[in-house]
Amino acid sequence: MATVLGVSAYYHDSAACLVQEGRIVAAAQEDRFTRKKHDARFPARAVEYCLAAADLSLGQVDLVVFYEKPFLKFERLLETYLSFAPRGFASFRKAMPLWLKEKLFQKRLLSQEFQQFSKDFDPLRQLRFVEHHTSHAASAFFPSPFDEAVVLTMDGVGEWATTSAGFGRGSTLSIDREIHFPHSLGLLYSAFTYYTGFSVNSGEYKVMGLAPYGRPTHVQAILDELIDLKEDGSFRLNLDYFDYATGLRMTNRNFDRLFGGPPRSPEAPLTQKEMDLAASVQAVVQEAVLRLTRALRKQYSSENLCLAGGVALNCVANGAIARERIFENIWIQPAAGDAGGAIGAALAAHFEVEDTPRVTMSHAYFGPEFSKESVRCSLEDLGADFEVVESNEELLRMTCDAIVTEKTVGWFQGRMEFGPRALGNRSILASPQSADMQRTLNLKIKFRESFRPFAPAVRVEDADKWFDIVGDSPYMLMTFPVREQRRHPIKGEAEGLDLLRLVRSDIPAVTHVDYSARVQTVSEEANPLFHRLLTLLGERTGCPVTINTSFNIRGEPIVCTPENAYRCFMGTDLDVLVVENCFMTKARQPEALRLDYRREVDLD
Repeated sequence: MATVLGVSAYYHDSAACLVQEGRIVAAAQEDRFTRKKHDARFPARAVEYCLAAADLSLGQVDLVVFYEKPFLKFERLLETYLSFAPRGFASFRKAMPLWLKEKLFQKRLLSQEFQQFSKDFDPLRQLRFVEHHTSHAASAFFPSPFDEAVVLTMDGVGEWATTSAGFGRGSTLSIDREIHFPHSLGLLYSAFTYYTGFSVNSGEYKVMGLAPYGRPTHVQAILDELIDLKEDGSFRLNLDYFDYATGLRMTNRNFDRLFGGPPRSPEAPLTQKEMDLAASVQAVVQEAVLRLTRALRKQYSSENLCLAGGVALNCVANGAIARERIFENIWIQPAAGDAGGAIGAALAAHFEVEDTPRVTMSHAYFGPEFSKESVRCSLEDLGADFEVVESNEELLRMTCDAIVTEKTVGWFQGRMEFGPRALGNRSILASPQSADMQRTLNLKIKFRESFRPFAPAVRVEDADKWFDIVGDSPYMLMTFPVREQRRHPIKGEAEGLDLLRLVRSDIPAVTHVDYSARVQTVSEEANPLFHRLLTLLGERTGCPVTINTSFNIRGEPIVCTPENAYRCFMGTDLDVLVVENCFMTKARQPEALRLDYRREVDLD
């Protein structure tokens, strides 16, 4: 039975994944170890972790699989330049030395990296390459619970493909349709990310969060000038407005003229203009995704849909697909972006060489874990003041007391999550019933923009009592409306960021300004300890819901180790930290251990 190591690297969110007998054994992003957010370097630490988790050496791995084909990518670079020449010579001249030095010879570079793990590594025998969108598609279908499904992947660009659609059945997967670069929903969204002053490849979720504050006043301009969107969801972009194919920016002066001025400077105050632009591009991309899925539902007989690629992290669009019931069942790869390509590459290669039963991915907890003894030793070495709580019930009671009294809790348990979302093992928890908690968490804990929403975690059996939810949402990848009976009548009028001050439901800290929430449903099977904590919260308050946001500050990767957790605890206004069975309060920590490390991380 094949043992396969999948790797994604050299663009953003490098990662590694180990698959044995078709089962994901371990997976992690490199940035969790290096503490450099979205780290694109070869994932040496993640590979080391995956091998150690399976107690294997690299020599015992049958195949090592890279998540894309570098020569095809180089072909795109050359053909794009030739298509637009002489435009774009500056960016071509800048990119070419890097390609010639490293990326064109990526097989050699990868071989050298893997030979650091084992001098016996044989690239001719062990190293394979899988196309980028095949990796995305495989990450979506093979771990899904479906025997057969339509598979849709959407992102910025792989080698050539930006959107692909196909079908999976059993242990086979085919890609039947593709839309190619430079026409890309992901790049359209990223262009607006750039224009509104956020970072491309990391700030797209900020645009999504900003959209409900705005009005979609630019939708017609986008449809008239920027994108030719067909009824079946196919599309072409008008490249007269974009610079990503030939230049060093996402947009150009034509784009500036269309929307009334240059891009917003990063960190400049947000205005209604940026909010309206965010609302508009969200509406257009969401409509494109809905048209694509409607057309695919007509084309294929399946009731099941699998999604991956960076655009599949747009939880608002995902929620719209679910609510329209275009497909009866939807499964989204929780690491839908490039990190998840490591999973897809490994699984695609596995099912090429092995005809084995598929194994459903029932959770995303594939990262490192730490024994209670090692946690205690780490905290002692740091000089922390903590209490060891032997009883799980007592630990949960103490944590519940903290949340109910509106304290903020750093919660560190079990194996780290794989993907961009904290799902109850590396999380910050707080009361969703507090009207002030969103502002407190954004400004005093996360040190991020005030408009950013927070997600609720709710017991799966209680979710429909609080949200108009379709199916379940274990990976926090869909938004659903807060139920009508939980909403409050709005008192007063406001627009823009002033909408933040209006209390609009029984759970105001997780209710976005459009009454939506990015829901995580928690089952006892997937995470029994977190589920039990929600049960206790429900018994105490009648509300089995908590705020669940990632355990980090802005610009920092999610914490991985007990040391990372304590450092974040001491560098923020978090009140309580729970690491395995060690419970500590801020008030009892040595003042000398207080930190302010915000300047050490790059703003995202």
